[in-house]
Amino acid sequence: MGHHHPGYPTFQGTPSPVTPWQHQGSQPPAPGCSLGSDAPSMVVPGTPTGPCSLLSLASQTPCAHLAGGRIPASRRHPSVLGLGRMEARGVPVPVPALATEPRFAQRLREHLEEEQLLDGRYRLQEVPGGRVALPVVEEKLSQLRLPQEIPCGLVQIQDPVPSRAARRQTPAQKLRDELRRLLGKSWSEELERDVPRAWQRHGDLVLLSEDCFRAALWEKLGPALWETVTSALGARRLARRGRVLPDGMRSPSVTLLLGQDGWVEHVDNGIRYTFDVTKCMFSPGNITEKLRVASLPCSGEVLVDLYAGIGYFTLPYLVHAAAAFAHACEWNSHAVEALRRNLALNGVQDRCRIHHGDSRQLELWDVADRVNLGLIPSSEEGWPVACRVLKKGTGGVLHIHHNVETVPSPAPPQTLVLQAKRGSLEGAGSDGEVQHPTEDGGKETLGARIRPEWQRWAEATAARIRGLLVELHGQPWRTSILHIEAVKSYAPHVHHLVLDLECRPMLPT
Repeated sequence: MGHHHPGYPTFQGTPSPVTPWQHQGSQPPAPGCSLGSDAPSMVVPGTPTGPCSLLSLASQTPCAHLAGGRIPASRRHPSVLGLGRMEARGVPVPVPALATEPRFAQRLREHLEEEQLLDGRYRLQEVPGGRVALPVVEEKLSQLRLPQEIPCGLVQIQDPVPSRAARRQTPAQKLRDELRRLLGKSWSEELERDVPRAWQRHGDLVLLSEDCFRAALWEKLGPALWETVTSALGARRLARRGRVLPDGMRSPSVTLLLGQDGWVEHVDNGIRYTFDVTKCMFSPGNITEKLRVASLPCSGEVLVDLYAGIGYFTLPYLVHAAAAFAHACEWNSHAVEALRRNLALNGVQDRCRIHHGDSRQLELWDVADRVNLGLIPSSEEGWPVACRVLKKGTGGVLHIHHNVETVPSPAPPQTLVLQAKRGSLEGAGSDGEVQHPTEDGGKETLGARIRPEWQRWAEATAARIRGLLVELHGQPWRTSILHIEAVKSYAPHVHHLVLDLECRPMLPT
């Protein structure tokens, strides 16, 4: 889980497992053991040095650094004596670090840098208990002296993360080299083309795409292949996705290649999502829309999310946009389980009611100020329900998702920027460009102009919704296009769009 504290860098990912250096006569936990929130403090009380006393690496006895104490040469860690550190292939080597509270992290970092004790090969990491661990140079531990006002303790990071400066290879290059070593003389250009260059990372689980490791030779390697891939990518679990199943639920076809289960946690804009990657979809390409939803003025409003999934949009509405209450509809039981967990993880379970089942059969009327229809390629089957749940006295706003095809046109750029019914389309820059990420969430962004096809689709949708509302209530309604958002490029010449459509009853004059 990622947190941001003033005064030191933002940390992402799950807290790193750490091992405290134990008291005399005890042994450090085996590699991989985690220090929970109820673990003993790293501070050694009662020693002459106060809150910054540390424990010796080799002897596990208190070492009074502030009072001038040193680790005796005969009792130092073998690597301090120049014997080298033993590292099994693919197994991370634990590194010593100083763990302190976030408010002291920046001061401690500055001190360690000044004394040339900070180990720049590894990143600062968040460790259990909400503390920050700063890797230190093991060979210089005997020189360590710290200001008494900075409380800290010596720990061992079991899974150190290399710093950017230390990364001489990209992950893709490292993966390729490890596989080349594994295969030896069997390596070929064909196999190299079959090695993935991109993937999704969810904590300690890496999710590969379906178009990799398809050559027959890979199968002959057995578990050694997946162990090598997992290790090279710095993960513990590995999965590969297939095509989305045509079951109406957009269920992923994902195979777990290494690991016990597929439950992961992902953090977007301060919101925690947990889900089983083998059962539920998570599209990083939708991040721009989730950020936009989070900024909408929804205070006091009631939301109906007709296709809630694991809470992709339900949670931003509740956590950041301050919606008063949400009705979340979802028919996939696996997604419903993840949604329940996510509501609780983010402390909003009391402001949401889950409707498990087909949203077309939803038994709600006249409740919503806002309706989210986040289903692609089309949410059209949900339009009648959306009209029914809108408050009939005041109406509200529909957020309608749809995949719209754009025919390539040689028309000059200035003719492509169109006006919506209520002024210029929001989100467009001075040159009419709307930036959005690629489908796989890569760094590349695509410029998408407000195309004529998008405008025609929006106008047709507005007319259709207006007709449904008039038929439902027997009185005139008006629909106004507030905004057209280009979320991402879904396929060549196909864009995932969101139409913000205001729907209001026309009161008799």
